[in-house]
Amino acid sequence: MSAKESKSSGGKVLIVDDNLQNLELLEVYLEDLPDVEISTANDGIEAMSIVAADAPDLMLLDIMMPRMSGFEVCKQIKSNPKTRDVMIVMVTALNETGDIERATECGADDYLSKPIDRKALVNLVSTLLKGKPSRAQSKPK
Repeated sequence: MSAKESKSSGGKVLIVDDNLQNLELLEVYLEDLPDVEISTANDGIEAMSIVAADAPDLMLLDIMMPRMSGFEVCKQIKSNPKTRDVMIVMVTALNETGDIERATECGADDYLSKPIDRKALVNLVSTLLKGKPSRAQSKPK
């Protein structure tokens, strides 16, 4: 694999979920992706702190969390010019049409329902990371 191909399939992924088992499961599902750096947060407040310090390319974001919901995290990230290019995939047990619409209204790029299908998750993350703008292109001027 060339350096260019390797770079295009890699990226930084932040997994946010208040359930430790869910965090560990998603980490295991993604661990074999080439050149992907995975970090985790236990709630929305911690996620916002990580994003402010060093924004990931992609977030897997649970909706139902204490202190700050995934909807609120998504809305804040997408409304900030410095972080609006972070791709957000909402990952949740909620699967009502209204929840999907609300996720879209908050700016989510995609939506996965729990229980998570490993192949669907890996394919989605790979596809989104391959299409991400380079860090130089996405920095605000």
